Formats: sequence, structure tokens, C-alpha cells
Amino acid sequence: MAQTIDHIVDPNDASLASEMVQFPGGQGNVNAYVSRPKDGKSLGTVIVIHENRGLVGHIKDVARRFAKDGFAAIAVDCMSRIGGSDQYNGSDAATEAIKKLNGAMVAEDLTAALNYMKKQNYVNGKVGVVGYCWGGGQSLNFATKCKDLNAAVVYYGRNPDPLDSVANISGPVMGNYAEDDPNIMPGVEPLKAALAKAGKSADIKVYPGANVGLGKDHTLFALTDGKVEFRTKTKGRVYVSVRPMTEAAAE
Repeated sequence: MAQTIDHIVDPNDASLASEMVQFPGGQGNVNAYVSRPKDGKSLGTVIVIHENRGLVGHIKDVARRFAKDGFAAIAVDCMSRIGGSDQYNGSDAATEAIKKLNGAMVAEDLTAALNYMKKQNYVNGKVGVVGYCWGGGQSLNFATKCKDLNAAVVYYGRNPDPLDSVANISGPVMGNYAEDDPNIMPGVEPLKAALAKAGKSADIKVYPGANVGLGKDHTLFALTDGKVEFRTKTKGRVYVSVRPMTEAAAE
């Protein structure tokens, strides 16, 4: 089974102020998890966008990791308008339910989160967004629609549609991708070309292996259920990937 780390930063870390909040969104209220240094002032804001299993404990932990690095992080439950993430508890049903959302809906609720954070007395007005997998695509999409963002980071997410909308991005972009990812990698070179054509600052990184995520603490974790494989290539470098269970079973 695919596994993720339960947490790296204790949910009750005494140096942080962490809590669930709620604010009006594009359609009803939006739930979010906010974590920040307890006594921090003039903090930069990081909007964290979850994967397709919703706002689970792992994503809350990611927010706390940003807080430990001196940011005010808000992990938005993008499933709020369809009943919220809690009802799915990270199950496969969440991956089906999230298909009801489109980029415009998500951008509305992320904008609401940004506006909520702007009103807090501990922020400095600078805002970045980071998303993982499904959230990575939403991160890029949001960057094409929001002029208030100072930076956007995508982890193995799909490109915005249309691709030339990257011309609307106002800040630098960082992209992180797996070399052998057959679903996402075909879009990486077109993304780089579109960003270059639009004159945007971009740092696109491609890491060896497929279906393997790299945590902020450099911990590797599986992105899918399957068989872990190691390959040694040039200069003795070891590449790790996870073959989806369906492929492994077909052997």
C-alpha cells in the first residue's frame, strides 16, 4: 500500500498557532487549516493546495512545516463546496468526488483564502501558492488568474488550459516533476516553452523515477500503490520508482 508520513511536525507544537478556520467562499463557506509561528509578525503567506484525496492530515503537516520555516500557511479544503474532505477521510471516494470541481470553482475559493489571510495582522502581504498532484495543477491554474501572487510552485501537476494563459502569471514559477511520469511529463517541455515565450521567470526541475514524491525534508514517499523498483544508471546513481499495482500484476 502507498504510505505517507503521519506527521513530521507535532500537531500540538507549542511554537505554532494552528487551527481550522472558516470564511465565505465562491459557494458557501470554505474550511481551511492555518498554521503560523505563534509570535510571528510580518509573515509571508503560503497557500497550500492538497492532492486529490482532500485536506488530510499529511497536508496539514505540510502547512505546519511551512510555519516552522517562518511562514503563515493556509491549507485550503478545496472540497468544501461539495461537502468537505472530512466525509471521505482520504479514501478513493475523494478522488471521484473531486472531479466535480473545475478550475474556476477552485480559484474562487483560493481567492477567498487569500483575502482571508490579507486581513490577518501577522502577515506582510506577500503570498505564494504551492500544490501537489491535483493541487499542483490548481496551483498553476490559480497563478494564471490571480495577480496578487508573488510566486507559484507546482509538484507534478497538469498544465493550465489554455497553456498560453501562463502569460497572465505575475510571479516566478517553480515546477517539480518525476522523469518517468507518463501522465505529466509530456506536458513539461510545452510548459517550459510557453513560460519562456511569455518571458516568465521559471525554474523547472525534473527528478529521476516515477510515482515517487519528495517531501520538504527530502523524504521519499510513494504516490500510488505498487511495486517499488530501484535502477542503477550512469555514475552509480540509483533511481527509484513505483510501478502501479495493475502493471506489476500483469507480469
